[in-house]
Amino acid sequence: MVKSLIKSWFLCLSLSLVLVACNVLTFNNQQPEVVSLTVSVAASLQDAMKAIKVLYTKETPDVTIIYNFASSGSLQQQIEQGAPVDVFISAAPKQMNALESKGLLLEGTRQSIINNQVVLITPKDETGISNFKDLTSDKISKIAMGDPESVPAGHYAKEVLTTLNLFDQLKPKLVFAKDVRQVLFYVETGNVDAGLVYATDANVSNQVKRVATAPPESYSRIIYPVAVLKESKNPDHANQFVQFLSGESAKTVFLRYGFIMADKGVGSRE
Repeated sequence: MVKSLIKSWFLCLSLSLVLVACNVLTFNNQQPEVVSLTVSVAASLQDAMKAIKVLYTKETPDVTIIYNFASSGSLQQQIEQGAPVDVFISAAPKQMNALESKGLLLEGTRQSIINNQVVLITPKDETGISNFKDLTSDKISKIAMGDPESVPAGHYAKEVLTTLNLFDQLKPKLVFAKDVRQVLFYVETGNVDAGLVYATDANVSNQVKRVATAPPESYSRIIYPVAVLKESKNPDHANQFVQFLSGESAKTVFLRYGFIMADKGVGSRE
């Protein structure tokens, strides 16, 4: 009887040890938790950022990047209204400054990453426009640009036209778009005679023609700042992604799409 009890006890103990070992192995073989980062990005960056996402995911497989593309002004409003965003990339300092003034940025994470240029584009088969002055022709009826109040590309475009003493004269012809990619679409489809976009937008389309580059002195320097939001649930991972945007891999992508790398350091408050 005693032998039988001892045998049963050893059997139970052995089973218990096996179960513990299985649990340990299961725990050790668990996949690392995948972190999701929501990155709100100015519309003009979507092609480059999609390419960068591929590179970053290969290097950091435990982080999933979820992009939200729109005009910088719209993204700013979303963040101010409590949208759960980890990283914000604006096409101008104005929107980033507004968030910083309200204490919504994680201190020490803001920096400038790239610059851009303003160019004049037309549909590929348009032959009547070769410079900004040609926009005053009676043959030109519609010119697209971003809404200057909410779209950085529109703000810069207004600066260009104002400096060239053309804005007031062209007002009746202007069609304001919700973001710079909508401007590009209007030109591609021939819904307008011309449009003012970033050089990088002109580069990604084979349906438009770049006819003129705005004089650099005619508008403010185009700066794309990036920062981690204070309410980010994963600030360390978010800051790691921000640092990646300044690295060599991302730089190669930005240059390929026609952006100009900004000086290292804190994002400009211009």
